This record gives sequence, structure tokens and C-alpha cells, in this order.
Amino acid sequence: MLPSAVPLAAAAMHMGREPVVDLRHVLTDWYWSPFTVAVDVALLAIAAWYLRAVDGLDARGRSWSRWRTVSFLAGLGAVWMALCSSVATYAGYTFVSHVFQHLLLMIIAPPLAALGAPMTLLLQTARRGLKTSVLRVLHSRAFAVVRHPVPVFFMYYLSMYAFFLTPAIGYAMEHMWLMDLINLGFLFGATLFWWPMVGSDPIPGGRPSPGFRMVNLLIGVPIESFLGIAIMSKATTVAPMYSLASSHHGGAVLWAATEVATLLGAIPLFVEWVRSDARRAERIDARLDAGHTLPTPPPAGAGISATLRSLRRG
Repeated sequence: MLPSAVPLAAAAMHMGREPVVDLRHVLTDWYWSPFTVAVDVALLAIAAWYLRAVDGLDARGRSWSRWRTVSFLAGLGAVWMALCSSVATYAGYTFVSHVFQHLLLMIIAPPLAALGAPMTLLLQTARRGLKTSVLRVLHSRAFAVVRHPVPVFFMYYLSMYAFFLTPAIGYAMEHMWLMDLINLGFLFGATLFWWPMVGSDPIPGGRPSPGFRMVNLLIGVPIESFLGIAIMSKATTVAPMYSLASSHHGGAVLWAATEVATLLGAIPLFVEWVRSDARRAERIDARLDAGHTLPTPPPAGAGISATLRSLRRG
């Protein structure tokens, strides 16, 4: 960040002034604080571990998808952009930038990191003691409560209402240590939401069906739409440091971006659902061709062809 950026940001938070956004400031006005330094160190350490673990697998003759590596590192990069780049700096001036920060932490970084399958990599490369400890946590009763769909639903969807439609956002922006903790909380809740949705890591208790995951994702369409519309309809600013125009623009960005991301995320889930049904139908067809019998009625979602065939065979 430029030497004058910190006092300017502090002044803007109280005066509602918004700076001119240009390429030079976007590339140079990085946000510096003890928190961001800790984030930088943590992200570099995680990236170094991931790359070393992949190299360790390669040395043992076991391949690791390059796309997984790229996706995971991109997820870490999204976290850095949200918390340490000019996005975090401009969040003190304009609500639009705050929304972009929110989107990076909740919609972009978590699914990218989940697609990198870090838990699978850890379990394949960690020492027995660490592996045992990780598995004990993943299968613990406390973690089962935290990752249950109901609390995850509240953390991912309803927490946005509690933050954006109450004085909480203004209070947090006036106390940046609290805002930093809230951002980490948003990232944690979004990680729990996206991990079983798009990731390939093993999930304690089994992965939900593609249909359930798609419905769980599409539920967010009316929820996020209403939140964006509610912010756009406010007669007052979402927080004292933001102008009314910035508040309305941020609500519009939140509405449009979340809807687009949700619909795009539903496409691969729908494709996976169709392919899963087709594979199940092929397995049932193979059993029927081999002369085996099927339970009556056929399993739910067995596929149209297999269902008709089993009925035809009596």
C-alpha cells in the first residue's frame, strides 16, 4: 500500500468519500497490517506444503492431476486477493469492493480449493501420526455437528443477512480486528458448504447425491436474490463509511454475481447427476443381461431403461 493509503482509508471510512479507481492504485495499494502479514505467511506455507506433497508423490511414481494443483493454488490466490490486495484496501472506501471481497471468500476461493483435493493429498503423504489425528477430527462428533447441512446452511446463506442488513457491517468496519475474524468465519462456512458440493476429497458419512447437491445449491437463488434486492432497495447506506450509491451498486453486484455463480455451479452438478444415473442404469442392464435378478421395485434412480427392462422380465 502507498504510504498515504492507510490515513486516507481511515478518513474515507468516516467521510464516505470514494477514491478514483485506476490501474496503478489497483496494482499498488495493497492492504498491510499484522493480520495480512500473517495471512501472507500462512498462504505461502500452505502452498509450499501442497507443492512439496505433490513432488513427494511424483518421486514415488504416483501421479497427481495438474489441474488439481492449479485449482488449489488459484483458490489460495483468491483468498490473498480478498484479504491482502487492493480489494481489501478499497473495501474501506466503497461497498462494491467489499462485495467483491465477500465473493472471493465465499464463492470463488472455496470451490477452487476444494477441487484441489487437499485432504486426499494430505492423507496420501502425511505420516501415520498426523493422518490418524486428522481422521479422528474428521470423524469426531463435534465436526459432524459443524458440517451438518443445517448449520452449514445458516453459516453460508443466512449469515449474509445478519451481516449486510444490520449495523454489524458498520461496527465491524470500525473495528478491523473484528472484520478480519468475520472474514475468516465467512471463508470457513463457505469451505464447509463447497467441500462436499464440488470437491473430490473423502467425506465422512459419504458424499451427498448429485441431486441433493444441486437442489442445495439452487436453494440459494431466491435467498441471494432477495438479499441483493433488499440492499438495492434500502433508503439508507449499509454502513456509515459507504455512500448510498455505492450501497445500491454493491447490492446489484451481489445479486448478479451470486446468481451467475450459482447457476454455473449447478451445470456440472446436473451433468454429474445425469452421468451417475446412466452409469447405474448400465450396471443394472449388465446384471439383467447376465441373468441376475433385481430387487422389486428397482432402486430409486436406476434409470428408465433398466426400470422398463426389469418390469418387462417380470
